[in-house]
Amino acid sequence: MVRKQTVNKKGSYLVNGRHSLAAEQYKTIRTNLEFASVDRKLRSFFVTSPGPGEGKSTTAANLAVVFSEQGKRVILIDADMRKPTLHYTFSSENVVGLSNYLAGQKTSVTNVIQETGVKNLDIITSGPVPPNPAELLGGNSIKTLMNELKSTYDLIIFDTPPVLSVTDSQLLAPHTEGVVLVVRSRKTRREEANKAKEVLLHSRARILGAVLNGNEMEKRKKNYYYYA
Repeated sequence: MVRKQTVNKKGSYLVNGRHSLAAEQYKTIRTNLEFASVDRKLRSFFVTSPGPGEGKSTTAANLAVVFSEQGKRVILIDADMRKPTLHYTFSSENVVGLSNYLAGQKTSVTNVIQETGVKNLDIITSGPVPPNPAELLGGNSIKTLMNELKSTYDLIIFDTPPVLSVTDSQLLAPHTEGVVLVVRSRKTRREEANKAKEVLLHSRARILGAVLNGNEMEKRKKNYYYYA
């Protein structure tokens, strides 16, 4: 395992304080995700959005944090190998990561796992940007990765590229138990959200729910996240 990293306190977009408004909203999302999987224990899901700039990576990171606060061992994976951001969020190195493992350059997943500085939460960064992200995610190595991680972690969370831009997100559907779709207030158009839903359902992804990101509450100039 790569050496321990420290969480970036400035501009990291991680919830600040367990009882802040944002933290409470992410906990509400966490609770609803657990209820959405009441018939079976939730072991893995991926987070995506219709297009760029809608907050999917921030949502994935913060959900990983609040799930880890329950005492669960959580692994967060940056599967957006086109425009990765999670290594910035956690001030992690991105010399090796998911792309190296899927390409067969690292024989053990422990070689690409990093600690985040958040208790119970580890991360696999994207690694160097490959020329063929979709081919890597569609290969057999992803099955091996999931089997290895499930032996160690209680929950696996993927941050994936926007679903309407590339096919990467759809390729993870058979390997995970569901998807969280992130949309942004005053940015995501209704037709885009509906199209994203259709694409995910066509790939046989189980939609666990949607997160409305950036909704400004009346009389509160803060971001408001909720599960619908």
